[in-house]
Amino acid sequence: MPEFHSRDPLSPAFWDERFEQDFTPWDKGGAPERLRRFIAEWPAAAAGLARPAAPTVLIPGCGSAYELNLMCEAGWDATAIDFSPAAVVAAQQVAGPWRERVQEADFFAYAPPKPLDVIYERAFLCAMPRAMWPRLVQRWADLLAPGAVLAGCFFYDSHPKGPPFGTSREELHGLLAPCFDCTQEEPVGDSIAVFAGKEYWLEWRRR
Repeated sequence: MPEFHSRDPLSPAFWDERFEQDFTPWDKGGAPERLRRFIAEWPAAAAGLARPAAPTVLIPGCGSAYELNLMCEAGWDATAIDFSPAAVVAAQQVAGPWRERVQEADFFAYAPPKPLDVIYERAFLCAMPRAMWPRLVQRWADLLAPGAVLAGCFFYDSHPKGPPFGTSREELHGLLAPCFDCTQEEPVGDSIAVFAGKEYWLEWRRR
C-alpha cells in the first residue's frame, strides 16, 4: 500500500501523490458507455433544442481524461482541466493528438475562452469535501447559460468518509434544483468496483 503525506483533497499535492504512485482506484481506464450514447444521441437532441451539433465542452477535474478523446473524435470542442500537475501529465499521455486540449487550471478560477454548451461530470463532485459542494454547484451554474447542459456520472452513497464523498439523491437534487432541471436519470451499468451499484447518469439543463 503506498504511503501518502497529503490528506487534503483540496490540495493538488493530494492528487499528485496518488498519480505519481499509480494509486488511482477511481480510474476506469476508459470512458463510460453511457457517455458514448450521450454523444451519439446529441445531434438529435441538439436539433430539437437549438443546440450546436458540435458543442463546446469542459471536463473539470479530468484525471486521466479518457472522455476527452471520445469527445474530440466526435468533433466536439472539448477541453479538460485539472489542478494537479501529475494528473495533467497523465491526461496528456492519454490524449495523444489532443494533448494541447488538456490544461492545468483551477476550476474555480478558470475562464473558458468561449461559452460552454456542456460541462461533463465524472468523480469531480465526489472528490471534494461536502462543504465545498454549494460552491461547486454555483460555479457550474455561473459557467452555463440557460439551456446548456451539465451531464455525467454522480455517486450516491451515505458513507461519511472520502474521497469519494457520496451524496443522496435527495441532497443532490436539492443542491441543483435552484438552477437546474433534471432531464435524465438512470443507473450506470459499467461502473468500476468503488462506484458499483451507486453510480447514476444524470443530465441537468440550466434554467
